[in-house]
Amino acid sequence: LYEVAFLRGDATEMQHQVAWAAGKPEAEDLLLSSQSDTDAFSGWLARARELSRRAMESARRNDQKETAATWQMNAALREAEFGNAARARDQAASALALASTRDVQILAALALARSGDTARAGKIADELAKRFPLNTMINGYWLPTIRAAIEINRGNPAKAIELLQAAAPYDLASPAPSGGTLYPAYMRGQAYLVLRRGSEAAPEFQKFLDHLGIVQNYPLGALAHLGLARAYAMQGDPGKARAAYQDFFTLWKDADPDIPILQQAKAEYAKLK
Repeated sequence: LYEVAFLRGDATEMQHQVAWAAGKPEAEDLLLSSQSDTDAFSGWLARARELSRRAMESARRNDQKETAATWQMNAALREAEFGNAARARDQAASALALASTRDVQILAALALARSGDTARAGKIADELAKRFPLNTMINGYWLPTIRAAIEINRGNPAKAIELLQAAAPYDLASPAPSGGTLYPAYMRGQAYLVLRRGSEAAPEFQKFLDHLGIVQNYPLGALAHLGLARAYAMQGDPGKARAAYQDFFTLWKDADPDIPILQQAKAEYAKLK
């Protein structure tokens, strides 16, 4: 009901569901984390951080350490994508110390890869591959995404695209532990941007707009507008680029002003001819 309300833009119903979950084990923490994603979708990062903290506390009160660590890893990934690399790495380390389970390790490897700790991300990815050689979603969705992020950091975007071929059949999947994030498409789009191949990057980010029922309130759905803007700018289409930047700025109209990716977007927009 919360997710349907988000897609309908029904903030009142969303708050009703969060209120309903208050004090209920295994419901309160889930709804608090979901609300953190919703706030992050609008660029309200300080509010999102507080909700993630409350989600973790709720899970820990009910002796759900892995769940608490998962909510912290969700927050760490958000920080990585928003440009707060050091904070992302710190949160990933804290979550792993709390519960170094398979699902937490998956998200940790991706957060570490996206925040620049490629060595540790690669080590965790190799361990996951060794422990779960027959797990379809790990080997077909998560590991290609993690390793692609590592290769982008290493300056090998073409290798990242090659690795992500394995994930193409699963782009629209909703695998544990995070559900439908379209992360493989997002990483593919990022790799094409690094290669300055805007015409190939744009369709990857467009997937987020075409599949809102999968992405829902996950913050990459907002950042996809920025990816599209950058792709159109590379194609030499300032009109489409300007419109996509404006779509992103509309979503983040009241966003916290100190978010690095927002500051980058504003600088890019100012340079558009």
